[in-house]
Amino acid sequence: MAVPKRRKSKSKRDMRRSQWKLSSVNVITCPNCMEPMLPHHICPGCGYYKGRQIIEKEEE
Repeated sequence: MAVPKRRKSKSKRDMRRSQWKLSSVNVITCPNCMEPMLPHHICPGCGYYKGRQIIEKEEE
């Protein structure tokens, strides 16, 4: 079984872990109601997707 001959330094360990960060979420504005939404998803504010109403929303 392969065993490391020398212990990895804290610097080498931390350089390896520097790529573990999370990427931010891509958010766009809805062209219909200008609320933030995820791309390729139905808008949670107005229920529109690609210019068509998919979900009926009640107006407040």
